[in-house]
Amino acid sequence: MHRSGPAPNAPRGSLAALTVAAAGIVYGDIGTSPLYALDQIFLGRGGMPLTPDSVLGGISLVVWTLTVIVAIKYAIFVLRAQNDGEGGVFALYGLLHTQRRRGITFILWSLMLGAGLLFGDGMITPAISVLAAIEGLGVAAPALSVAVMPVTMVLLGVLFAVQVKGTTGIGRVFGPVMILWFIAIAALGGRQLLQHPQILQAFNPMLGARFLVQVGMYKSLLLLGALMLVVTGGEAMYADLGHFGALPIRLSWFALVYPALLFNYLGQGAYLLGGTPIIGGKIFYSLVPAAMLYPMIVLATAATIIASQSLIVGAFSLAHQATGLGLFPRLQVLHTHHAHAGQIYVPVVNWTLFVGCIVLVAAFRSSDSLGAAYGLAVSGVMLITSLAMFPISRLCWGWGRIATGLLWGTLGAVNGAFFLASCLKFLEGGFVPLSIGVASFLIMAIWRWGRRATFAAYSNKQTMTIAELIRLHAQSTHFMERAAVLMSPKPLRHVADRTPALLQLLWDRYGVLPRNLLFVAVVQRKVPYIRDGRYAIKVFDQDADRGSIIGVELSFGFMEEPNVERALEGLARLKEIALPADRRQWIVHVCHENLLPARNMGFLRRLRLRLFLLLRRISRPAYSYYGLGNEVQLSAETLPVRVR
Repeated sequence: MHRSGPAPNAPRGSLAALTVAAAGIVYGDIGTSPLYALDQIFLGRGGMPLTPDSVLGGISLVVWTLTVIVAIKYAIFVLRAQNDGEGGVFALYGLLHTQRRRGITFILWSLMLGAGLLFGDGMITPAISVLAAIEGLGVAAPALSVAVMPVTMVLLGVLFAVQVKGTTGIGRVFGPVMILWFIAIAALGGRQLLQHPQILQAFNPMLGARFLVQVGMYKSLLLLGALMLVVTGGEAMYADLGHFGALPIRLSWFALVYPALLFNYLGQGAYLLGGTPIIGGKIFYSLVPAAMLYPMIVLATAATIIASQSLIVGAFSLAHQATGLGLFPRLQVLHTHHAHAGQIYVPVVNWTLFVGCIVLVAAFRSSDSLGAAYGLAVSGVMLITSLAMFPISRLCWGWGRIATGLLWGTLGAVNGAFFLASCLKFLEGGFVPLSIGVASFLIMAIWRWGRRATFAAYSNKQTMTIAELIRLHAQSTHFMERAAVLMSPKPLRHVADRTPALLQLLWDRYGVLPRNLLFVAVVQRKVPYIRDGRYAIKVFDQDADRGSIIGVELSFGFMEEPNVERALEGLARLKEIALPADRRQWIVHVCHENLLPARNMGFLRRLRLRLFLLLRRISRPAYSYYGLGNEVQLSAETLPVRVR
């Protein structure tokens, strides 16, 4: 028997409201890149001479990097790759997980690495964004330069401390503040454009291409590495797809964000063409009139805090999705809004990011130095996304080989060049996001292996079959009267299926069966939401006097919060299963596996098992994650299980 689950959460609100909200949340990161991007391109490690040709060539590269990678790749094409309305690396993972084609496994592992790199990006973005905004104090008053680091650390501390309160209150102002920010940076750029309109020649892509050839291979790679800062945050357009929908995201990009960024970057280039001295080594703040400098610092700080907020919340969502896919330990998740399931707070992720941000600010001390660590994670994610779009285009969209190869081969080559260029910054700080990404990837790989190994070892224990259980139940004259719920590692659908080892342990210990016995298997599917078939019920035995033996299979998507108690209570009220409607009258039996290594296990597998056991210490028990034990009585048994 099957029943449909509730409809998934969809973007709510008018098109105008969603478009404004998207401008505030989706584009905070890429929208604050003008604070530091051109400093790295013209004044950083690969700094170029500020001649008219180099300025026009550099700005041309900025314009076309924004256009090709964000406006064309993400806004037009990648946003089409929707997994039940959701986007991001795990949405791609879910779309490709069921495919059994050559190379898909490599792409799935790559997407896991991409998720790890996004955690690294989530650590660096708040540090560099807030630091770059506060550095405006040194431009306004050089004596205040000593206050930049302390003020940055205090702001980061406040930012992470308030995450537990959620963003419902302040979230309403994100859109308007960011719209004001984009209008302000466009106005600053437009003011310079009027004075030096020759910068508009930068729209000619040949200027950028010629400039790359002229500076030579090594310098061009350094330049491409710095150019990545222009598009950092562009991947958020796809990651936030489920929150706003494709149309509001595209509208806010093409109507506001893209023009504002072009105006500002062209304006910074125009300022450089004018030959006016750069104040305090900050091209962006050099555009600001002296009377408006302090208000602009305040607005920039607000914009960077919003950008950081979006990255932090994105990291919470990423960890939650990874848990739903079985790729991450079951961390404690607190819901910060009773009406919006997507507004969550993950303490472990929050404070890990905070410590990382503080260490980065203390170690690098300036946004220019930190810029060397920035970009490698984002370029890696963008390259992985391009690789994943090959099978998406072929298998999901029905594209031919030529069209797929031309589009994604070209975009993949562009992203590959940026990734290679970013790798040159490895020793200068690029190792930071890459190390975080690799560490997160290893956690996901070890957790995925450990769960499968535990499942296999537990399932291999010899237990009675459903048919044998039915015979025992029919022959019994005494029963435990309280309805019992047993968690099963896999759905029970046939009388030949073996019951969970936990039931065999309880029978061997007590020799008495519950009158009404319910086996519950929770299945986390590789889709965001379950629209149909939320549950399946299999009645193995049912008698008015003896009671019943029933199997229930509950399915949840990786974007959903599983709550078994609530689901079973609903079934009980509908009289679908033999359970009292009051969950306090149930008793739930769960098993805690005491994992032991097989006697012939090799060193590397033992090490992997020990790392998995370490991760289990910070992971919530499965029954707690699935919403059991809130109101029902819980009986937990420890069962030794040998892992091969």
